Amino acid sequence: MSRRSLVSLVLIVAGAVGLLAASLAVGNSPLLGLDLKGGVEVVLVPVDDPERSETVTPDDLDTAVNIIRNRIDGLGVAEPDVTRQGNRVVVQLPGISDQQRAIDIVGQTAELRFRPVCTELAAEPLTLEVDDEVDDVAISDTNDDLATDDPVADEETVGDPASDGVDTEDDVDDETVDDAVGDPVADGVDTEDASVSPVPPVLPPAELDERGLAACPIDLENIFALPSSTAAQDQADSFVVLPERNDDGEVVRRYLLGPANLTGAGLSGADSAFTNEYVVIANFKGGDEGSDKFDELAFECFSATSFCPSGAAGPGRVAIVVDGTVEVAPTVNAASFSGEAVISGNYSGDEAEDLALVLRYGALPVEFQDPTDPQSDSTSRGVSATIGSDSLRAGVIAGIVGLALVFLYMVVMYRFLGVIAMLSLGVSATWLWVIVAWLGETQDLALTLAGVTGLIVAIGVSLDSNVVYFEHLKEDVATGRSLRSSLEQSFKVAFITIFRANFASLIAAVILYWLSAGSVRGFALMLGLASVLDLLATYFFLRPCAQLLARSSSLMAHPHLLGLPTPEEAMAPASQKL
Repeated sequence: MSRRSLVSLVLIVAGAVGLLAASLAVGNSPLLGLDLKGGVEVVLVPVDDPERSETVTPDDLDTAVNIIRNRIDGLGVAEPDVTRQGNRVVVQLPGISDQQRAIDIVGQTAELRFRPVCTELAAEPLTLEVDDEVDDVAISDTNDDLATDDPVADEETVGDPASDGVDTEDDVDDETVDDAVGDPVADGVDTEDASVSPVPPVLPPAELDERGLAACPIDLENIFALPSSTAAQDQADSFVVLPERNDDGEVVRRYLLGPANLTGAGLSGADSAFTNEYVVIANFKGGDEGSDKFDELAFECFSATSFCPSGAAGPGRVAIVVDGTVEVAPTVNAASFSGEAVISGNYSGDEAEDLALVLRYGALPVEFQDPTDPQSDSTSRGVSATIGSDSLRAGVIAGIVGLALVFLYMVVMYRFLGVIAMLSLGVSATWLWVIVAWLGETQDLALTLAGVTGLIVAIGVSLDSNVVYFEHLKEDVATGRSLRSSLEQSFKVAFITIFRANFASLIAAVILYWLSAGSVRGFALMLGLASVLDLLATYFFLRPCAQLLARSSSLMAHPHLLGLPTPEEAMAPASQKL
């Protein structure tokens, strides 16, 4: 046995055992899909609207898939599977038993809201700490740099496209700015005798005027300790604290926002354009539903009234909110608009287009049929956890029975070589388990019933490789070659066949994965992984083990222990073998 073969044997076994132990230590395990865990599946079909000038495109559906996936991720649903299959969007939510809740999550088109910005807050609320010994209350900043120091946010503006912009520096009320950002508690100063409560402050109810506006509570005590609003608190007619996120989903700043007096229903369209820079042009409907409402809000922000106080860059700002997240909060640079507003902010082309899509569609670019309507092509179905566990149990039982029968057959036919074959299968299965568990934790890969079927098929694929080798070995021994030399020579010939067979399976798995969707992909993925791992286990485990057997004098003297004929049997005439 060569040194290289010994090293490969040690590495593949040690790697399998080590990675398995590490996976178990960190709690990695294969994630179970809908058909094994139970949950809800919703199939969404677009509404066939004859008044729509353009048909639903694959890009529209892809955008809807991304938005639905982000919405589900934000709700903390584990292992969701959102895919586009033709002109349908299929959403699988394992672990959710409430079918109506699942429909509400994925099917509704979120409302886009325009809210005045009262003030900008740090990414995390300030914490209130109580000193039990001196009964002092201190406020500490959990984020060293408040988001109001970020110059990028102040560069976003909303301007009238008919003008070059108005310089409103002299109109800024210094006292208003101080009230908005100059709360002394933001500096982390101990307020020994102050009447400060360690309980986070609560936003007061909004007292709306006839325009749907309310004065901002910027003098609220401990305003910078306000927690973010929950989904239930995010009401259109309330003050809220909502985050702005970067591309990685991290909160970069938060805003105290006033009630929304305008929704996405007031927009007639939006598009990106390039002048001297990339901008977004928002078009409003005429009348009270659109442009008039926006002009009312724009006037308050441009004038920096108590309804929309001035920001660090001058006039007040308007936040555009979708699904509880601030998409953009530009400064208003005009008191009124002619039904069209230009949003600028050092955008790239992609960023401008993404913002235009948000404004144009609110959230989902496609209106889907109601899954609860019996006449609808959209459907929803629930899979109980009991059915899922029964399916998993049936798959496990089938795998165990199959392994037991295969083990019995291999031992009867090939004796010690059969044991080596089962050990090779165990090494391959260990590597497969580690990879599937890792993909589940990092890529949300869920193991479905089709995937379990692929694993069972992979057992046969792996053992085929061993049988090919063993039969070549029998043929070599039958021709009179010594057992020791046959072990090495037969492997060289057999591995060519094994490689071609596994490569053919891999090609089929790749094509199947590429052309299919849903659970069929799970079958293809498991089959492809098993084919690759079978090649590795055959070359780096089975071959060195066979070489180790060749070093055993007792086994060489008793070929029957390997399921091979003795030299006398091999040289006997064919008539005697019968």
